[in-house]
Amino acid sequence: MDERPSSTKLRASEIVKKCSGERTRCPRPPASSGRLTEYEFRNIEWITCKDFTIELGKVRIEEYIHTWEVHTSWLFSLVFLEETDHEFHKQYHYRATASVYFVIVISKIKPQTLPVEVPGETRFREKWLKDVIESKTLLQNCRLLTNVTFHPRKLPE
Repeated sequence: MDERPSSTKLRASEIVKKCSGERTRCPRPPASSGRLTEYEFRNIEWITCKDFTIELGKVRIEEYIHTWEVHTSWLFSLVFLEETDHEFHKQYHYRATASVYFVIVISKIKPQTLPVEVPGETRFREKWLKDVIESKTLLQNCRLLTNVTFHPRKLPE
């Protein structure tokens, strides 16, 4: 009997529990009718550049994460990483659990009454989250194995 799937699931849940920051439950996915339908991309109303703060950016990203179709058992944390200043804009970098990164862009040249820019418009899939966590678990297990050093015994002469 192969123990890998259950040990992988156990290890993945340990990684999620060790995540730093406050954890929030993901929303319940919408009920499925059993038939395939075209997905309607759900977004949120992003704040204007002039009203942006690091904390408000975090709140809006959390609101956006709640539009994802993932099971309620998933927890996430969100951490502000850094602000980078460029010639025509500033970028505010955030990381959510499982290495999901967000960048909010504040233009220096466009009117400050426009919404912040959030690059990309992608439907997030729960499978991606599972794949990232399982890959991290496998990588961590590989690192543990490569850190074992072999010391051959000296044979008697």
